[in-house]
Amino acid sequence: MNLQGHEAAPIPARRRPTAARAYLLNQATVDDYRRTVTAGVDRVAGRVAGVDRPFTGVTPDRLAPAIGRIDLDRPLHDPAAALDELDSVYLRDAVWFHHPRYLAHLNCPVVIPALLGEAVLSAVNSSLDTWDQSAGGTLIERRLIDWTADRIGLGPTADGVFTSGGTQSNLQALLMAREEACATQPLPRADLLPKLRILASEAGHFSVQKSAKLLGLGRDSVVTVETDADRRMRPEALAREIERCQRAGLVVMAVVATAGTTDFGTIDPLPAIAEQCRAAGVWLHVDAAYGCGLLVSRTRRHLLDGIEQADSVTVDYHKSFFQPVSSSAVLVRDRRMLRHVTYHADYLNPARMVEQRIPNQVDKSLQTTRRFDALKLWLTLRIMGADALGELFDEVVDRAADAWALLSTDPRFEVVTRSQLSTVVFRYLPAERHLADDANLHAREALAASGAAVVAGTKVDGRHFLKFTLLNPETTIDDIAHVLDLVAAHAGRYVRARTAAEMALPVPAEVSVAEPCHVG
Repeated sequence: MNLQGHEAAPIPARRRPTAARAYLLNQATVDDYRRTVTAGVDRVAGRVAGVDRPFTGVTPDRLAPAIGRIDLDRPLHDPAAALDELDSVYLRDAVWFHHPRYLAHLNCPVVIPALLGEAVLSAVNSSLDTWDQSAGGTLIERRLIDWTADRIGLGPTADGVFTSGGTQSNLQALLMAREEACATQPLPRADLLPKLRILASEAGHFSVQKSAKLLGLGRDSVVTVETDADRRMRPEALAREIERCQRAGLVVMAVVATAGTTDFGTIDPLPAIAEQCRAAGVWLHVDAAYGCGLLVSRTRRHLLDGIEQADSVTVDYHKSFFQPVSSSAVLVRDRRMLRHVTYHADYLNPARMVEQRIPNQVDKSLQTTRRFDALKLWLTLRIMGADALGELFDEVVDRAADAWALLSTDPRFEVVTRSQLSTVVFRYLPAERHLADDANLHAREALAASGAAVVAGTKVDGRHFLKFTLLNPETTIDDIAHVLDLVAAHAGRYVRARTAAEMALPVPAEVSVAEPCHVG
């Protein structure tokens, strides 16, 4: 009987599965699901176990033809064959972030509890936009937002939502800042928008400029603020820019401070910046996409002092919490600010649901359909705990300090400011100074082509530098010293070849490598 006292209609017999329907995950296919996914996990595990270098050095010209020859309209109908093919066009030449000599970008090795979460969330396939698509997933994400806001110290009215990454988080924060400025300024919106300005460190992330463009602000809307020798925003320079904008009749809609610049790993003086923003009535956004790992550090949490005064904060768990991409969030001190991204659709989240206290995460997000990425962090905290994550992050910060000390005493290299986090910016410095830029560019490309190590490159004051981004606790100082020797060898060969060419002399058949780094 059903709830109304009537007999329930009989469930019709299932149709015999067709070949296509046999691929759907349901009660009838769980054994195939288990076998197929296990085969994939075994294939990846085998590759991870056998990796002897972070990269094969494959070039696009070599790999593209193999992928181009695959006929996507002729399926293989065999998971094993598909995995063999995938191995040849992807896994064999993948860039492996777990290798201790991958030292390039903000890509972290991932923890196993998060991979367990990835497997679960992909199979269940919850969409975190509305309650009736996610139920417990909604509450788990909200609990993690509360946990993060508490770690930051944003207070009891804080809220937020998971995002695809730091770029989206920064965009949403600046969208809310723009809308709040429009709501509080007396000028008509059309007159106000050209006058809006965002003040950001000259060492800040490019997503601030990208966000301004997406928000319909002018080319000159982002004003860069001078940094000191350690690449931290100068509070006195910020004060001058705020005052200059006010005198010019411009409206500073937000100041973006950075807690962990991408290149230098430096943290802006947050307390001083927060004080100026409060005095000027300006929205303070802190981009802590990189530095958020300090939230779980038992020894370095004080480096984020002042972040609790922000109006909004970006965090990227997939950088310094050792989570798979993507796992990020934007948080606000005052949950009412999230109204600036709320839209009600009758088919999805009608306004009456708010009255019924039904929690819909789409009310807070720029996205509609959204993965349950929060589950990865949830299982990580429930299995290994926040202190263990903080210990891993502290290790890579310690390793960067060791690398800086090694470089600062090595006459072959010039090293820039000491990072507060886990980056080291440096360059090979030959006696022939005019060849330094080209030598460092060559060394990076030659190193990547060899596959022995991967390092990043950047520019400092118009000159080419190399960069270590250390996010792997398995990387040792011996690994770093070895990579420095490889860099010096590649750069030295290039300089000798160029010098010989410039002097119209024959290039020596044998060239000796530079003196090695000594550790001890």
